[in-house]
Formats: sequence, structure tokens, C-alpha cells
Amino acid sequence: MKGAMPPRPFMVPGPGGPMPPPQQQFGLVETRPPLAAVLRPRFNIPGLHPSAFAAAAAASGAGKIASTYDLVEPMRFLYVHVVKARDLPAVSATGAIDPFVEVKLGNFKGTTAVKAASHNPSWQQVFAFSATHLQSHLLEVFLKAKDLAGDDLVGRVVFDLAEVPVRVPPDSPLAPQWYRLETKRGDKLPHGEIMLSVWLGTQADEAFPDAWHSDAHAAAGPAAVASTRAKVYFSPKLVYLHVAAIGAQDLIPHDTSRPMSACVKLQLAGQVRRTRPGAPPGTPNPIWNEEFMFVASEPFDEPLVVTVEDRVAPGRDEMLGRIVLPLAAAMPRHDHFGKPVEPRWYSLMRPSDDPERKEVKFASKIQIRMSLDFGYHVLDESTYYSSDLQPSSKPARKPSIGMLELGVLGARNLIPMKPKDGRTTDAYCVAKYGPKWVHTRTILDKLNPQWNEQYTWEVFDPCTVITVVVFDNGQIGSKNGGGPDQRIGKVRIRLSTLETDRVYTHFYPLLVLHPSGLKKTGELHLAVRFTCTAWVNMMALYGRPMLPKMHYTQPIPVMQLDYLRHQAMQIVAARLSRAEPPLRREVVEYMLDVDSHMFSLRRSKANFHRITSLFFGFLAMLKWYDGIRSWRNPITTMLVHMLFLILICYPELILPTIFLYMFMIGLWNYRYRPRHPSHMDTKLSHAELTHPDELDEEFDTFPSSRPPEIVRMRYDRLRSVGGRVQTVVGDLATQSERAHALLSWRDPRATAIFIFLSLVVAIVLYVTPFQVLMVIAMLYLLRHPRFRSRMPSVPFNFYRRLPAKSDMLL
Repeated sequence: MKGAMPPRPFMVPGPGGPMPPPQQQFGLVETRPPLAAVLRPRFNIPGLHPSAFAAAAAASGAGKIASTYDLVEPMRFLYVHVVKARDLPAVSATGAIDPFVEVKLGNFKGTTAVKAASHNPSWQQVFAFSATHLQSHLLEVFLKAKDLAGDDLVGRVVFDLAEVPVRVPPDSPLAPQWYRLETKRGDKLPHGEIMLSVWLGTQADEAFPDAWHSDAHAAAGPAAVASTRAKVYFSPKLVYLHVAAIGAQDLIPHDTSRPMSACVKLQLAGQVRRTRPGAPPGTPNPIWNEEFMFVASEPFDEPLVVTVEDRVAPGRDEMLGRIVLPLAAAMPRHDHFGKPVEPRWYSLMRPSDDPERKEVKFASKIQIRMSLDFGYHVLDESTYYSSDLQPSSKPARKPSIGMLELGVLGARNLIPMKPKDGRTTDAYCVAKYGPKWVHTRTILDKLNPQWNEQYTWEVFDPCTVITVVVFDNGQIGSKNGGGPDQRIGKVRIRLSTLETDRVYTHFYPLLVLHPSGLKKTGELHLAVRFTCTAWVNMMALYGRPMLPKMHYTQPIPVMQLDYLRHQAMQIVAARLSRAEPPLRREVVEYMLDVDSHMFSLRRSKANFHRITSLFFGFLAMLKWYDGIRSWRNPITTMLVHMLFLILICYPELILPTIFLYMFMIGLWNYRYRPRHPSHMDTKLSHAELTHPDELDEEFDTFPSSRPPEIVRMRYDRLRSVGGRVQTVVGDLATQSERAHALLSWRDPRATAIFIFLSLVVAIVLYVTPFQVLMVIAMLYLLRHPRFRSRMPSVPFNFYRRLPAKSDMLL
């Protein structure tokens, strides 16, 4: 393998176009990277030598890259697939050999696992060397034998990078070949061959997700290398288990001298629910009639454990009977139209019964109704920014309406997360949409990582949200061993705010709240495209309910729904943490906002201001009306008078005028429509000027772990806020009670006046045309300020004098 090296077979990818100008600290920054989705046709992929790419393009058609991997910039990799070896010579007196392979390129290398006592080992392992790590024109593959005294070289194979073929998807995988091992001097060995395949490719190669990257081998131990690779995960299929404990018969208490207080304990894995004591008290045949819901996950390995207990003392229960029910005994329900679920009687096993005995002469009975409700969607995310609204039942799911494509380009200006360990940041991204989770590879020890990985999801509802988070890999470089992964920031994008078939490329600010305040931890560079394939179905979805039908025909109480959501999040986190490599629990909980239900004074203020901002439009209309009735602009007031007169004379034009006005407003606002996706708003979240004590309270544990004096101070503050809320609620109740007092005769004089005036108004309305009344009312309301008094009006004074129930409160 001899030949001259080209001048530069690889080039380091550029940063993606010119750096955008500095803008608002927490705002979006639009970019224009040279993506194939934007710059079509695109045949000159940077990083490949022109002659090498020309040959590859002529052989397989490089233009297809633009349609399959066009939201990211191509990154060059040298792939080495180590398949197996055969007929290896013995290197010890016993004739055994423990072979492994070392792939070396300059100062970067990777090693396979050691195969004990094998002359024909198999590895099936792929190594990837980034373009930035090509420090040599020779690729060396060493086959060594493990030895306690030192590794023995068995043989090697050398490749000249100038002669390595270029593979461009959708080419078929390169077929591996057998290579004869040679010594360091280049002499061929009489025995020993290794099967390899070497090629130049991009991150679009199917070998990329499972490849062991060269930088990961240099900075991490063997146990942590697996956590650096890109992976795709899927959430487990979750179903609601509906259980009704109806009653029991022939219960036998342990102590007959006292009345029995029987209750049922239901347990499914870590979910435990209890009924109230049966009625009537003390009977051996209690009735409960209580229903509970659990979250079950396929393949339904965990059984439902039903235990009947007797409450003998506070905190002390004695078991009266028990039965273990597999979930296969539950009736599956895919919609609410099916036949009702019939309850069944089950025999309870007492503590004294022999579990191996098949026949029992006498047994207590319990009546249970069980069903697996596939017609619901099991909520594991908040309904405000959920990414999946499909039911658990596959036949009831909606058809796909489009495709969501996400390109994770890179990040910039990340803060160092491991300064104490002598490292900067080992960053990776996790994106979730629907049941699909994607985990990018970990870029080691960089503050400006470049991932350039693209992922695709099917879209079933446009009113959903994709969530992307950035984490620091805690399994790498820590002196204290593997610690938890640290959060760097989160980005949410609502699909309904995106224009179809448009590529959005922006730097999103990564923001994290700490007890010390808001901190910007960097910026994430994303490319997003939402493609619609069924316009009619998508538009029809806006008139359909968001959740499946069973959520409305048989609704779940809000308190129970919150409990079920928490249990679903725990199941998803536990299942994904058992994958290999695991998607760590802290990552899943941060993605699903497991602590969103906890009290936060900051969020309470933000929600209050969101409510008050809704009244700004109404206040603006009142201000405009006040300007009209005050004759500040006489010409405008006269035009309004003319418009009112026309509408009064032709009342059939009122509704068309209103809807035409809304159409014109919407058409006018089209010029000012949002041009960028929505992102985290620090001003709306009240995160910039929050008091440190409020943030400390938000990050406090539950129950609180702060000193008693701090808890007392926060309790007093909460009482003060609650007092103001109490006053506002009382004022609203007072106004409502005054309206109710108009006809309740609580104040007989006020009610008599009101009903007499109501009779007079009714007579006047009967004999007077409606248009005349409207003209008189309009002229009275819009009269000149010269004919107005500053004193309150008679109706206002009358309403204020009506009685309320405030004086009846203690």
C-alpha cells in the first residue's frame, strides 16, 4: 500500500457560516449554516479531497445526501471495522493466546476487548477517527496478545489513507477483507490473518451510532466509553389498570373479641393504594365499592397483589387474606363502547394456609373488577407541553400527518462543568418527541462541541412540543468516580408555531436556574423542519379533542391524574435507566419535569402576571371607549356615532361587521407574525430579578430541610400572600352575592325597587321600538362631558348598597 498522500485528505469542518452578530443576552440568534437543505443542489461536501469525492459521487450519487441528511453539516470520519481473526500463532509455551486489536492513527488509538485463549477470535467492533484527529498518513492495526509481563505483538496491517475508499450513503456497506499479518519490518507472517474494512465516510453512515470514537478512548476508561455513543431509546408502552374493590365475604378475624375493621391494600410494583374500612363496621362481609387506577407497563410482568387487612391499632394491621393476580386476568378495553367489565370472586389465602396446597376446604372471598384501559393516553409529561397524545391502543391511534426533523448542529460558549477535575465539559444532547428518545454522542472536553447529528420523528398532532436538553456526562473524567450527569440547559419547541417545510436554524440560549439566580450556560445550535404530508388531516385536527375519547367519556379526576403521571414518570425513568448504555434517571426526570408540581413563589408570580396580561386588551378597549365618550377627538367620536346609527338601523350587519373586523385585525397582524420559534422567556418566567430567598425556597426539598427560623419566615410570607389572595377572592364573592340579592328579598326595599323598575322597563321595551332605545342609550352613553357629572351613577349606587354575606362571616 504505497503512494503519495494527497495534500489534505480531510479538512476540519467550518463553524457553520459567519458568526451571528451579538444580540440580546437571552434571545434567539438566527444563523445561516451551509446546510444541504438550504443550499441545493450541493455536491461539494467540505472535508473530502475533490478527487476522492468525485470518484465516490460518480459511483453512488452524492446528491442523495441532501435528501437524507440535509439538516447538518457533513463531518468526516475514518471508519475501521475489526471483524475477526483466524489461524493466529501461539505466543506462549502453553500454545495459548489472548488476542486483542489496537487501532492507531497518530496519537489516537482504540483497543478491542481481549478474547481469552482463542486462535480464531471475533470482535465485530467499529472505530471512528474524526477528521480533526488525522495526524498521520498511515493507519496501523496491531494484533497483540495480552500478557502479565507485557503485551506481545503478533502482527500488524498498515493502510495508506490516500488509498482508503470513500463511501457515500446510500451505498451498501463495504465488504470486509482478509489481510495477512506482517512484522514491523514488513515481512508477511506464515500464519495469522485478520478481517478488516476501512473507509472514509460521514456521520450519515449506519456504523456511526455504534462506533467507538477515538477521543472517547483517550479520555475515558473502558466502562465509561459505552456512555459516549449515540443511541435511540423508546419509552415503554404504558396502560392504565382499573381496579375496583367491591366487597368481601366470610372474613375471619384473628381476634373475635373486638369488631373487625377490614380494608383492602392493592399493590402493583411500587404503587400502593388502600381503601377505607368496609361498611358496615365489624361485619365479616364488608362492602367497599372503591375504584383505583394504576400504571402498568408491557410486558406486564408485575402482578397485582390484593391484601385484606384488619386495622387493630393506629399504624398496625393484621393480614386476613391475600391473593396475587396476574395482569392477564384483567379484561382489556380499547374504547368505551365495549361491554361492561364484570366483577369476579377470588379466594383469599390466609397466612396459615399452605401455599403448595391446591385445594382449600374453606376460604374467604373478595370481589374484584379489573380492566386494562388501552383507550387512554398515559400521561408522563405535562399536558401543557406534551409530545405525545396517542392512546395506548394501536387501532385507535390517528394516522401520521407529517415528519419532524431535528439537526443537532453544536453548541458554543458552554460553561466548564468539571473545573475541579481539570476538565471543561463533556457535553451530550437528549431530545424527546413522542415515545422516541435520542441521545447524541458525548463530545469530550470541549466548550464549543460540534455534533452534527440528525434525527426524525413521525408527527401525529401539530399541537405538541419537542424537548431538547444538554447534559454534562458525569461518567467521564471525574476523580470521585461516576457521578450524576449535570444539567446544562433545556429547549422546548412547539410544532404548531413552525411553518411547514421551512428550515429554522438558531442558537437557543441554555438557561438554568440555581439558588444563586439565573445563569446562562451556553447556546445550542439547532436546525428544525416540520414537513406536512396530510394537510386536510392536519387542519381537521384543530377541531378534534386533543386527548383520546375515553378521557372525556370516562374522565379521570385531576388529583388522581397527577398521581398517575408521577407513577408513569417513575416507570419510564426506571425502564430507561436499565438500558445499555443507560439513559440516566436524572436526565429522564429533567426532561419530564418531575418537580413541576412543587410550589414556587416565582412561578406563582409569573402565572399571576400571565392572567393580568390577558385583561390588557379589555383595558385597551375601555380606554378607547373612554376617549370616545370624552370627545378627546371630536372627529373620531362623530364617526363612531355614525357607525352606531348605521348598525342600529341595520342590525343584521352587526355580526358580519364584528367578524370582518376580526379578519382585518388578523390580516394586519400577519405583518408582525413571529419569525422565530418560541423559546424560554426569562421575563415571562420572572427569572431575572427573583429574590435569592425565593429561589432557595424553590430548590428546597420536600419536606423542607432548612432551619426552623427560615421555614417560619417563609410561612409568614406565604400567609401574607395568602391574605391578599383571600381579600381578592372575598371581593369577587361580595359582588356575586350582591347580584344574587337583587331578587332574594334579603333587603326588601331594594328588591321591591328592582322588581318595580323591572316591570316599568318591560312595559317600555314592549311599546318602544328596539332601534329607538338603542339610539337613546348610545346618545346617553356618548354624551359630551359638559353634560356629565363626576358623581357615581344611580345604578352604581344602587348596586353598591345591596347586601352581601360578608357581615355573616366570623
